[in-house]
Amino acid sequence: MIWSQLPNQIPIHFNIADQADNFQPKPLVVFGLPIFDLMVHLFMIFMIGRDPKNRMMNEKMVKVNHWLTPIVSLSISYLIYSKALGSTTNPSVFVSVLLGLIFVVMGNYMPKLKVNHTVGIRLPWTLQSEDNWHKTHRFAGKLWVLGGLILLLEAGLQFALSYVLVLVILAIVLIPILYSYQLSRKNR
Repeated sequence: MIWSQLPNQIPIHFNIADQADNFQPKPLVVFGLPIFDLMVHLFMIFMIGRDPKNRMMNEKMVKVNHWLTPIVSLSISYLIYSKALGSTTNPSVFVSVLLGLIFVVMGNYMPKLKVNHTVGIRLPWTLQSEDNWHKTHRFAGKLWVLGGLILLLEAGLQFALSYVLVLVILAIVLIPILYSYQLSRKNR
């Protein structure tokens, strides 16, 4: 068991320079983190099952969403424990690879999403128009795949990792919102 090898204070957050800047007591991390992860996972299952429009959602997308939270939770737990045990793993590289893979997978499924209130770009104008929803998610899917590939490439190059990560996230969130808004104004 690694309990005895773990320090009494475990790093749980890293700043933009990849330096640990938040620590928590070992018992809280070892016992609290899995409980928190389980609660988030159950909440996501509840939210997806709660929306009546989700009954029309692509079954593969539901499965991806059910697997995504545990995969992310286990990956982040691995990073936390490995850093606590002295690993030289660069948190920004780790997060860039993880998010890059998630963005590529989610980007491939986005165009297949049907209108729902739980998963996707849920704005008043996308929820009111199926045409806007489909065009926005087709566009966003391509953008998310591109953003994911950029993060994977940048994880290897490490040119300006933390900054590229922030820029990609901002781009894949804001550009589809602006695109969908423009579509809604055009179709008034």
